[in-house]
Amino acid sequence: MSRYEEGIKLIEEGCGNGKDNVISLSTIAMEPNAEGKPSPCVREVDAHYEDGIFYVTTWAKSNKMQQIAQNKEVAFAVCFEGISGNGIGENLGWVLEPKNAELRTKLRKTFADWYDHANDEQNENCVILAIRITKCKIFRDHGAVRYSLDFVNRAEIEEKIS
Repeated sequence: MSRYEEGIKLIEEGCGNGKDNVISLSTIAMEPNAEGKPSPCVREVDAHYEDGIFYVTTWAKSNKMQQIAQNKEVAFAVCFEGISGNGIGENLGWVLEPKNAELRTKLRKTFADWYDHANDEQNENCVILAIRITKCKIFRDHGAVRYSLDFVNRAEIEEKIS
């Protein structure tokens, strides 16, 4: 098994199998800061992980979705798992669209404790956000064991230590 495959296995074990993951999701604000530079925005969201993608139910008009519409690049950290990285955010549309039926069923199961309370599925602004991982770092044993993964090329990235 390659180190890339080992890293993928660690992500699956930590985040997969229908687990409700709390992740910190960072986007770029639509307005620049006082110096004219982009500002990061971060918030915690519940996410379902499957095959290199985190899925989140959210509101189409939320700040995060407006920010992702302007800049699809995001960053994330899985709380208490030693997993963080970058990805591309994509609005998959209304949860009740037929193309989302299978995924919606999985999300309802993963988020069963709170799904109906937090989501108004009858409103077309209740959407699914996909966060397609592009790069990911995994730390174990306080950083003694590290993986740096390139999801696009399905390879381990050599870390440059300066």
